[in-house]
Amino acid sequence: MDEFTKVESTSLSAFPIAKAGYPFIGAAAVTTIILAILGLKFLTLFALVVTFFICFFFRDPDRYIPEKNDAVVSPADGRVILAEKVDKNPFLDGECIKVSIFMNIFNVHVNRNPFSGSIEKIKYHPGKFFTANLDKASKDNEQNALLLDIEGGKRICFVQIAGFVARRIICYVNEGDRVKRGQRFGLICFGSRLDVYLPSETKINVTVGDRVNAGTSILGYLT
Repeated sequence: MDEFTKVESTSLSAFPIAKAGYPFIGAAAVTTIILAILGLKFLTLFALVVTFFICFFFRDPDRYIPEKNDAVVSPADGRVILAEKVDKNPFLDGECIKVSIFMNIFNVHVNRNPFSGSIEKIKYHPGKFFTANLDKASKDNEQNALLLDIEGGKRICFVQIAGFVARRIICYVNEGDRVKRGQRFGLICFGSRLDVYLPSETKINVTVGDRVNAGTSILGYLT
């Protein structure tokens, strides 16, 4: 039986919510109250539904991380839309394996580190907002790339990519930070995509169409 562990403290809330969602939830709640005071019943009901949905969107559940030293975990909840070798890319030298995960608005959007190591570089690139499941989103959309230096001189790059609805990328870590596999490192608001670039010799554990969960699903094994 596989063993799992927690890399962060357990939330004290029965329904934990990411702090980045508080302003959105507060604005929606205030709007609901104002509409209720004005006696606009239909708009009040609509605003209430929106408020509950925003709370649902920013949920931040605790996760148990698999205890396998060579396992690369998914940085995001969602569906695998690409898992293949690529000859070149903007982040790592030479051939590598690219795994792309599409997050729709119903997925948990808190992102987690795919592996333990040191954040060597963070590169933000402003761009467009094409639908995140399109191939051109990897190249043209607004994105935030994190280059992770791991033991043995290997590197992993994972890229937060904004989508058609997403308009804000949030990253909690900084260059030079030591991070743990499965630890939270950021989120993207309202639908997006994560691209992961792995060493070419990585043994892939997912295929296109698979559903994955951040921190718990294993994308592959380093060799």
